[in-house]
Amino acid sequence: MGLEPPELADVSSAIRRVSEEITVALSALDAAVCQEAARLIVSAKRLYFTGAGRSGIGMGMIAMRFMHLGFDAHMIGEPTAPAVGPGDLVVVPSGSGTTESVLSLARRVKSAGAQIVALTTNKESPLAALADLSIIIAAAGKQNSDVARSTQYAGSLFEQAAILTSESLFHSIWQANKIATNVLWARHANWE
Repeated sequence: MGLEPPELADVSSAIRRVSEEITVALSALDAAVCQEAARLIVSAKRLYFTGAGRSGIGMGMIAMRFMHLGFDAHMIGEPTAPAVGPGDLVVVPSGSGTTESVLSLARRVKSAGAQIVALTTNKESPLAALADLSIIIAAAGKQNSDVARSTQYAGSLFEQAAILTSESLFHSIWQANKIATNVLWARHANWE
């Protein structure tokens, strides 16, 4: 490809910059909204995760975390995921809140009677309007080159912050319920 490796100083600078951006984005979260999201999660009959592109890949990690807590957790679109229905909760990330495939899915799960928690940068987006609760993440969207928010490529900061916000919800629910680590680990696949 002809690409050159970065200098050590450039790598160190990038590590600091990414860390600083994530810290700023997470610090800007509304803790009361996150607490309400945790309340919706623990009261759901079943828990579903979805998302397009890298956001969807990240939600696969989060679905696994909530399975460890003992939730009936699924990724929408997986062959073994049951149909979404009343009493279920779907966690839907979209930086712009305008990704048509995500909106189409959100409309379908809403019409099936499920609730939606959205992770988005845009509180005025169609996704936020569909959601029962929106966690607003202070990050630039994929097509938004707002360097005041992020110097990272495309929607990287949003995707990182969406994963870490979801990990924070997992962690707070885990700690609130004082579940021993070995209980969570026992739910982990043992063929690794």
